[in-house]
Amino acid sequence: MVLACLVDVYDTLLTCDFRVQDRVLSDLAGIPCDTWREALSHTHVASGVGQVTRAEMYEIVLRTCGVKPREELVRELVATDLELLLANGRLFDDALPFLEQLRSRGIATAIVSNCGEFTRDLLNSRGVIALTDVAVLSCEVGVIKPSPRIFRYALAALRANPADTVFVDDQPAFCAAAETVGVHGIRIVRDGGPPPGPPPPGTVRSLLDVLDVLDVPA
Repeated sequence: MVLACLVDVYDTLLTCDFRVQDRVLSDLAGIPCDTWREALSHTHVASGVGQVTRAEMYEIVLRTCGVKPREELVRELVATDLELLLANGRLFDDALPFLEQLRSRGIATAIVSNCGEFTRDLLNSRGVIALTDVAVLSCEVGVIKPSPRIFRYALAALRANPADTVFVDDQPAFCAAAETVGVHGIRIVRDGGPPPGPPPPGTVRSLLDVLDVLDVPA
């Protein structure tokens, strides 16, 4: 019987085209987009575990690209980043119904996401935080998937037994990492994602399909 569910955010609950942010922010900074993306890629881990703030991240990127990190420019980049994330982050149609079903069935739920500091704002704005018990965000807890520590953190926060818990993510490596702590991983492969056709064994195409593996009466 499943008593707890851990759920990923990006490409599982919602989608966001970060290429839009890259284009707009690089243009704002006066830096070629490819150069911007390359410099930004080197900050992902530090930002993901909360070692640098968004402002500090953009200061690093600007310096790397040979641009003076003027305070007003950094502020504008940070504000625009948040604005674009809130504008472009789109929940999949099954996201809220899935979370509502988990709540109605009495299944404890935790978000487990590799993300930056604005993800909580996005989840709040979309009603996700209100439907979950805990949000374990890498930038807040200082550890990222596939480290087993982030799953143990979520389990402890929910006071859940790994054997009674499932984890849903679009990344097979992260599902495998959850399995190392005794949590059953379920990979979601959205329509149009690899591979084409019917989902491989052990995967689902919709969050609502996850409900079929929960041995809990509706």
